[in-house]
Parts: sequence; C-alpha cells; structure tokens
Amino acid sequence: MIDLSTDYLGMKLKNPLVPSASPFAKDLAAAKRLEDAGAAAIVMNSLFEEEVTADEEKLDHLMHHQDIGHFEAGSYLPADDAYKTHLESYLEQLEGLKKSLDIPVIASLNGTTPSGWIQHARELQQAGADALELNIYYMPADLTQSSDAVELRYVQILSELKKQIEIPVIMKLSSQFSSVGHFVHKLEAAGANGVSLFNRYYLPDIDLETLDVVPSLKLSSSVESRLSMRWIAMLYGRVNLTLAATSGIHTSEDAIKMLLAGADVTHMCSALLQRGPAYLGEVLKGIGQWMEEKEYASITQLKGSVSHAKAHDPIAFERSNYIKVLNSFEAPDGVWR
Repeated sequence: MIDLSTDYLGMKLKNPLVPSASPFAKDLAAAKRLEDAGAAAIVMNSLFEEEVTADEEKLDHLMHHQDIGHFEAGSYLPADDAYKTHLESYLEQLEGLKKSLDIPVIASLNGTTPSGWIQHARELQQAGADALELNIYYMPADLTQSSDAVELRYVQILSELKKQIEIPVIMKLSSQFSSVGHFVHKLEAAGANGVSLFNRYYLPDIDLETLDVVPSLKLSSSVESRLSMRWIAMLYGRVNLTLAATSGIHTSEDAIKMLLAGADVTHMCSALLQRGPAYLGEVLKGIGQWMEEKEYASITQLKGSVSHAKAHDPIAFERSNYIKVLNSFEAPDGVWR
C-alpha cells in the first residue's frame, strides 16, 4: 500500500493536501466536508491586524469614554460583555474547529507591524491551534525604504511572535524578494519552522468609466504554480524547514510536480472554491494512482526527486534555460511570418 504520509512543521500528516486559508474554515460543516474528502490539515482564514486594532480602538471609545454628560443617553451604549471582538470570534471559531475535526488546525495571522496584536498569538495557542501561519502582507510603497529594511520588518515580526508562542510558525511569503533563498535562510535563523511559497498579492484594477481604482479578485490558475515549484526545487535540501507550496495548485498533476520539486505539503484554495470540498478527494486519488503507476512506494521516496539538487538537468531551473525557451517558440501559420 502506498504511504501518502508527510512531515509538516514537525507533525506527521496522513497526506500532503492541506486546504489553505479560505472561507471554508468559517463554516464547520464545510471544514468537516474537507476532512471527509481527505484533507490532512486545514489553515484557518486570517485574523487581520487591522481588525484587532479597530476593535481595541472601538472598545476604548465605547467602554472608557461613556460619560457624555447625559446619563440616559449613555445607558444605551453597550456593556463590556455585550460586544464580541474579532479576536473573540476567531478564538471561538478555532475552538469549534478543534472540537469538530480530527486533523490539525493552523491559525493564521495577517499583519505588517510588530505591535501588541502579536501577543494575541498566545491566546490562539491556548485555544488549541496546532501551528500558526504568519502572513505579512506588506506592500513597500515608500520609495526610500530599502530591501534590507523590508526584510528586517519580516524578521522582527517573526522574532517577536516566537517570543509569545511555542507552537510551530510558518511564514507565508510573496515572491517579490530580490533573493528568495537568502531571505528564507534568514527566516530560518530567526526561528521559522517553515515557509509557504508563494502568497498572491491583491492586485487592484482601474475602472475605465469612472477612473476609480477598484478591487479585483481573480482566482489562481495552474500556470501560477510554476514559480512556487521553481523556488521549492531550489530550496529543497538546502534548508531545514517545512516547504509548503501554495498558489495555482488545481489538479493532482500540479500537486505531484510540487512534491517532485521538494514540497512537504501542497495547499489548495481556488480549485476548492470553484469545485467544492469533495474535489480534494479527486486530487488525492489522482496522486495515489500516479504514484502506483510510477512505482513510488511513499511520498518520502517521491519528494524532491526532481529538485535542483537531484534533477537530471538542474540548469533547467536557472537562467541558461531561458534562452532555450525563447528559441523554442514557433508562431502559428500566418502569424508574424
């Protein structure tokens, strides 16, 4: 029988499919369907720094400045125990998932500053989180800020977080660093237990009628997985932390390629939003069938076998292959030539 188990942040998972942060975690029934379909763990939707900060400011205004000079009017303000913060709701959600599921539950924090909100990570740990994903969604719009300063921000937030909790921490990174490998080494030295590659930045659009900048959510496609695959292949065997692949994993083929490159787990989101929780089971079945056909006995045997260090042609991951790719293009008949 094929052994699909894999190591993830020091935990032994039954397989490498882990749904990433999504609305599914907000619904216990949906989360349970993911588990029934074969999910090996689940990452919760993120708790945002802005939500925590806004709650603190609102409570300060409502609870500590209620004396407005009119007793009757002031009595309409909510009592302390009548207001539930985002953090309290998130903790209840986490506790509910832990009671309902048998798989590990990974909490998620999303922020940009090493402020007091990170201290709430202790409460997430106490509520039962098996690990914590730290998603520092930071867009350096200040043109005077150097790349070193941006990286330092990440390291400082991670270092502060590690002071608060003992559970594993995985850093969810974007691809927009000048030297991904070197930065991952810095995060490992600062205490990261893993990295998730790569986060997709929110990209705004422009409405040509109103000339307004508008939000535009586009789900991923399989082609986006190649960037993660490339860097996981480059990092495999060179770092001693969990490598998680995220963005663009839609099919069993996508997941298999990530594992061959060296990923310990593959996250899924867009494909599940489009096709439902049960689709995860189809992807898992496809992985098992492919491994059986190729005579792989385990994920451990499969993992990293086409990484940069083990590939027959490692330069295919590097710049030199760029010229070959460009020269291989052939335009359709009647186009350009």
